[in-house]
Amino acid sequence: MKPVFQSLVILAGVVFSLDLLAQLQGEVLWFTSVGYFSVLLTRLQTQGVIWLIVAGVSLLVCWGNLSLAERLKHPAKPRDYLSLQPTLDQKISPQTFRDDKPNLSRKGQQTPAISLGIVLLIGVSLGAFLGLLILYYSRLIQERWQPDWTVPSISPQSIERLNPFQLLLGLQPMTDYPFAWGVLILVPLLVLWFPRAVLRSLAMGLSVTFALILPAHWSQILKAFYPVDFEITDPLFDLDISFYIYQLPIWELIEFWMFGLASFCFVAVTLIYLLCENTLSNGEFPGFSHAQQRHLQGMGSALMGVLALSNGLQRYGLLYSEDGVAYGASYADVTTKLPAYTALSWLAIAISVLLLWEALSGSYPILSRRRTPRPFHHKRHHAPKILIPPLYLILSGYAIAALVSTRALPELVQRTLVQPNEPAREAPYLDHNIAFTRRSFDLDTIEVKSFNPTATLDEAAIAANDLTIRNIRLWDTRPLLETNRQLQQIRLYYRFLNADIDRYSIPREINADGVAEEETRQVILAARELDFDSVPDRAQTWINKHLVYTHGYGFTMSPVNTATPNGLPEYFVRGIARGDDEDAIETPIEATDERIRQSIPIGTPRIYYGELTNNYVMTNTGVQEFDYPQGEENVYNIYDGEGGVTIGRGWRRWLYAIYLRDWRMLLTDDFRPETKLLFRRNIDRRVRSIAPFLRYDNDPYLVIADTNPDSSQTAADVEGNTLYWILDAYTTSDRYPYADPGEHPFNYIRNSVKVVIDAYSGSVQFYIADARDPIIQSYQQIFPDLFQPLSAMPDSLRRHIRYPIDLFEVQSERLLTYNMTDTLVFYNREDQWEVPTETYRDQQQTIEPYYLIMKLPEETSEEFILLHPFTPRGRANLIAWLAGRSDGENYGRLLLYQFPKQELIYGPGQIEARINQDPLISQQLSLWNRQGSRVIQGNLLVIPIDESLLYVEPVYLEAEQNALPTLVRVIVADDDQIVMAPNLDRALDAIFEPERLPDRSIIRSIEGLFPGFADDQGDLAPLP
Repeated sequence: MKPVFQSLVILAGVVFSLDLLAQLQGEVLWFTSVGYFSVLLTRLQTQGVIWLIVAGVSLLVCWGNLSLAERLKHPAKPRDYLSLQPTLDQKISPQTFRDDKPNLSRKGQQTPAISLGIVLLIGVSLGAFLGLLILYYSRLIQERWQPDWTVPSISPQSIERLNPFQLLLGLQPMTDYPFAWGVLILVPLLVLWFPRAVLRSLAMGLSVTFALILPAHWSQILKAFYPVDFEITDPLFDLDISFYIYQLPIWELIEFWMFGLASFCFVAVTLIYLLCENTLSNGEFPGFSHAQQRHLQGMGSALMGVLALSNGLQRYGLLYSEDGVAYGASYADVTTKLPAYTALSWLAIAISVLLLWEALSGSYPILSRRRTPRPFHHKRHHAPKILIPPLYLILSGYAIAALVSTRALPELVQRTLVQPNEPAREAPYLDHNIAFTRRSFDLDTIEVKSFNPTATLDEAAIAANDLTIRNIRLWDTRPLLETNRQLQQIRLYYRFLNADIDRYSIPREINADGVAEEETRQVILAARELDFDSVPDRAQTWINKHLVYTHGYGFTMSPVNTATPNGLPEYFVRGIARGDDEDAIETPIEATDERIRQSIPIGTPRIYYGELTNNYVMTNTGVQEFDYPQGEENVYNIYDGEGGVTIGRGWRRWLYAIYLRDWRMLLTDDFRPETKLLFRRNIDRRVRSIAPFLRYDNDPYLVIADTNPDSSQTAADVEGNTLYWILDAYTTSDRYPYADPGEHPFNYIRNSVKVVIDAYSGSVQFYIADARDPIIQSYQQIFPDLFQPLSAMPDSLRRHIRYPIDLFEVQSERLLTYNMTDTLVFYNREDQWEVPTETYRDQQQTIEPYYLIMKLPEETSEEFILLHPFTPRGRANLIAWLAGRSDGENYGRLLLYQFPKQELIYGPGQIEARINQDPLISQQLSLWNRQGSRVIQGNLLVIPIDESLLYVEPVYLEAEQNALPTLVRVIVADDDQIVMAPNLDRALDAIFEPERLPDRSIIRSIEGLFPGFADDQGDLAPLP
């Protein structure tokens, strides 16, 4: 059996090595194909060095201490059963039966020992601690290690310290975590019965664990070698912020590693000595020998050295404390915890030195007393055993001192000194919290202005802001997507996953001379992607999945403010043309008219890389790829892009068959020498695989652009790909001092990078959007070939960058509290804001930020902004609105317009309540909301116009089955009136000229019925 077993082991090793080699080579070829091999090389080199150091040192320390303990433990002494039984051999001397044991009746002659019950209690307790370590490290591995190389690994945040009580509370109720509690119960039992095997297995597992966890933080470790100063110091230690961003996480990683090694070795060595062979058989532990004590003292010295480092780092951890009235170091932290941690750190160093001296010399230089040697005194050949070495007393005393000084004493100070005079005591620390939080979330750069609505909205103001009115968003992305899925998906396998709002320059109309006056129009774009999961089950074959259905085709573009006479959205660009069109094969995507064709470069919009492209495909094979449907037939195509890895028929085919675990790649006869493999086609996975150290926005958006403009051709003449995805990327950290993260996993964020992905070739470009950010400057030094300046982005794409929604939402959320800069106001939370709510599909939801084309107060032209209104906490009136600018030199600037607090400015909730409470409007909505159909009140938009506010809410109607939302009414309100009309123009006419009330319209006064308007049923009319 031994040769067979060895052969199986060798075979398993060869298979594992080949698989690992295939994974590495597959990554090398892919990174080379996208042009970022240097990024992969830097990452692998860093992770390899970390892995070797961590695994080697961990295994050496753990295994070495366990081996030494095995040598020093008490040897097994089997009982002499002959000495315990009488014999009939008369030749044996009677002294054979003499009891060699000491007389137990004599005082002082009893050999001290630890009873079996105490031994079992200690063993179970230490075994339970090992079980907690297993659960703690298992969770960390699960969060950080990704065994599938095709899935991107995300750089993790800092590691939380082991907190046994918090870990156990997280496993409640017990019935929901049977495996975890099984580990906590089983590990102590296994340690008691098989200590040697279990502890050696745990030593190897712990070494592997550290070798998996620490390399996952490779980007943090690299950053520590390329720090960039923030040029701002913290007020407590007067250190530059760069220390906390770059160096502190590395020291925390070292502490995490060293504490794991020291605590495991200390517990494991204690268990080996305690559970030696004689302990369980004899029912007692005879005590620790002198050699064992010295070994434990060496372990204790290392453990105290780690605790000294831990207490030193916890001094800096006070800057992230959540115990005070605000985030960061508070009065009690600075006056009690800071000196306590400092004293504990120095005390731990002293104890560590003392224990090290004892381990090396065998005597305590401070605790031992010098004795005068007695005459004729003979030294004992063997040092006496002791039950409880002074080491354990020292560690217990240190733990009690730490508990009292860092828990009880600060709580006493908080209750007796701080709480009776909290505002005065905490004032300087509140100032730090406010200043650093506003700086870390870039709130300190917000330009604050006053906005005082004058209620003078009239026809002249509407005419002066015509572009704003023409771009009021009546179509929300949700009903538009539902309509698209009914009208524009064309086939089951097409799907519109998302819709994006952007702006494009489109001529109003073309005159006889061919000259067009362009205007900026806000539009909704939706990509028509191919969803293979929607292909009928019988057609979901391997060939169809990987060779035929390879890409989506086309997009829709709709203006946000118009609808057809039957309430459906209008389209600038719509579905794939039918087969009876003359030029359908050349231009399968339809533009509605000539001005759209001349301004939007449609090209050949094939989508090989998108949000739904989750499977890998092979192109340039013997099987033609489905391109798009043409009437009752299909059009086919062969991919000619630059993306993908050429695999042909040779060794790369075998390589990627192993890499992708797809052996059918070896069996197909359809591959050609020019065959390419396209994988990681999901744009989110694609960019995360290249740069996992960045945080990415949840909403990549589609852009239609000609990146190779030729002055001699118009948009209608453009050929090839014109579809690009833009994805915002952020640099984040959770180590910015005093900055309150709220509910976010970070307390520092910058939109430092714009990522552009070609939807056809899959090329990825990273552009630095915020060169002031020190973190991106550090990454730029680490990866000089990865980033480009924003000026290198083609102008046709740069015109479409926008203020990112995720960042705007984070900043808006933090601004709800940190709009207050006065210390006393902040302490009392006197000016706390909140996001207003609205009703959508009969459910209350907070208003999301929305894009607008509008002219900001005191500005001369319209621009593309992201807007978010705010209300005071507990009230519904407007208090402010925040605008994020996206155009030209103003990109990235934030403007906060605050309303006067002494005046009532209607909020979205109040306007919506007026709408729903009005008897005429609610009766009309109830009439439509009958069985078989339902009314959807869309987003209520607050639109600033000059020094006034206009409220607009679209109303949709959809069937309960096969929902096809149609725009049936538009509700418009100002400070005085509410109007519901068939479209926006009629609603505006009704507000400014109520005597000419348009047909099928309702006009109401904000405070009651509009004077002169009869409250009867004559105004209720059926749908147009």
